[in-house]
Amino acid sequence: MAPSAFHQSSAGSAIAPVLDGREICAPVFDPGSFRDRDGRVFVQGGGVFRLISKEALLDWRALRETTFFRRSVERGELIATSEAEGLAEVVIGGAWGGVLQHAKVSFISYPYEWSFGMLRDAALLQLDLLGAALEEGLNLKDGSAYNVQWRGAKPVFIDILSFQRFDGRPFWPGYRQFCQMFLNPLMVQAWRSIAFQPLLRGSLEGITPRQCRRMLSTRDLLRRGVLTHVVLHSQLEGMTGSGLRVDGPRQGPQAIQHNVRGLQRIVRGLEWRPGRSAWSDYAQSNSYSGDDHAAKRRFVEEVASARRRHLVFDLGSNTGEYARLAADHADLVVAMDADAVAVDRMYQDLVKSGVANVQPLVFDLADPSPGLGWRNRERRPLEERGRPDLVLSLAVLHHLVLGRNLPLVEVLDWFAGLTQELVIEFVNLDDPMVRLMLANRRDRDPDYTLEQFEKLVQERFRVVRRLTLPSGTRTLFHVVTPKR
Repeated sequence: MAPSAFHQSSAGSAIAPVLDGREICAPVFDPGSFRDRDGRVFVQGGGVFRLISKEALLDWRALRETTFFRRSVERGELIATSEAEGLAEVVIGGAWGGVLQHAKVSFISYPYEWSFGMLRDAALLQLDLLGAALEEGLNLKDGSAYNVQWRGAKPVFIDILSFQRFDGRPFWPGYRQFCQMFLNPLMVQAWRSIAFQPLLRGSLEGITPRQCRRMLSTRDLLRRGVLTHVVLHSQLEGMTGSGLRVDGPRQGPQAIQHNVRGLQRIVRGLEWRPGRSAWSDYAQSNSYSGDDHAAKRRFVEEVASARRRHLVFDLGSNTGEYARLAADHADLVVAMDADAVAVDRMYQDLVKSGVANVQPLVFDLADPSPGLGWRNRERRPLEERGRPDLVLSLAVLHHLVLGRNLPLVEVLDWFAGLTQELVIEFVNLDDPMVRLMLANRRDRDPDYTLEQFEKLVQERFRVVRRLTLPSGTRTLFHVVTPKR
């Protein structure tokens, strides 16, 4: 499955088909859609489609007739899908059996950008769908975390071809993959406070049973499920047929259901209690006065409400105050912060409040997610996954330039290449938070002055509005790129 194709096209080529005498734009095949030999995702005419094999067409039609498919699509848990019969006549060739059309996902993210709660809820969604599929004669052939995407703070399963008719084997073929990409990462973070994000970014295959066992303590080995899913699994690592096998009298779907229920209990019982982090209490501990905070909210509200945007990025979002403000005037706000505690807190609050159009991500702007996988194209960098109509960069610039030693010029160049409209906050060197940051340092970027910042901004943008907050140490800028 290539989740990036559910949003936008990528480099590729194909012969332009002709329908009713009209040439159709050539399908653009997704560069990451090749691991499943039964299907190939492509973008054509603004729609997201998938060529499927003749065998997969039978599996799809069996899935389409199930009760759980219709129910899950209605609930937003499964991507809406239908056969694209008119297009199939001009696109199908060779061994392909049909063409499916999928609903779009507005923004693609990856498991190494999710918080603990997001990964856990994605795992539970996959297990719930597997259990429902088994009841109607279907199985899941894999257990990849990349089969799940997000609509705001709600997970949605996107890989329709994962479902196949039950073939009689009394095990789940995706068990090993599920453990490596869901269960093991959740265990090591819940019990050992080892962040899974760098581990999943370092290996797209996840955390192996052997690696997980080495990370767990002796006490952890006594916890529920560890003996079966980690210790014994690690001993079997490297052997063929690593699906979830069960010996004994149970046969068929009942054997898998028994173990799915066990995995559900384990995953639901995993909790991460990190306490406070450097930024999770920032809203209460920052240097803003009440007047500063009120003026800043008004400024952002006026910009956000000027017109409706399709996609907004809130960079350095903390727990999401300004992301929620922008969400009232946008189809989707992607709220990114490097602090996993703050992001997880934001996610839990979004779920409780029912906000449907804010998608939180654990994302370090100074160390962003790169292109990964085969030819560095299976998983895409941020800039290739969507261009925001508006970017909020509030109280983050000084962390990048003074805290992470990024050149101010390059940061502004990056912003200018990312968006056409930006709200950015400049924090002076005499601000209490900046003085604290520089307390034990003498070196800093010589460009980091308000005068030089304004000069560099004006070389790249047109300043629409400028506001110095009442404290006098922070200045907000609303800028747009000049029309060419």
